[in-house]
Amino acid sequence: MSNLEKYNQAFMNAFEIGADQLHGLKYQDIEAWDSVGHMQLVAELEDAFDIMMDTDDMIDLSSYENGKEILSKDEYGVQF
Repeated sequence: MSNLEKYNQAFMNAFEIGADQLHGLKYQDIEAWDSVGHMQLVAELEDAFDIMMDTDDMIDLSSYENGKEILSKDEYGVQF
């Protein structure tokens, strides 16, 4: 499974949505992406990529696209 597939799967698992809903998705765009859903997403991403996200990055994770930028940082080393 590619990193992009893992990333997409984390969002789909956390929010119980389809791949067609990912592009352009932002925090609180859907009911499932509330504060509890946000922490579920972080847990899914950490498990998928075997990382521990920095608190500031958890807070900054505000959209599907933004999450790719955060995980691409050198400290996480995820390449898309």
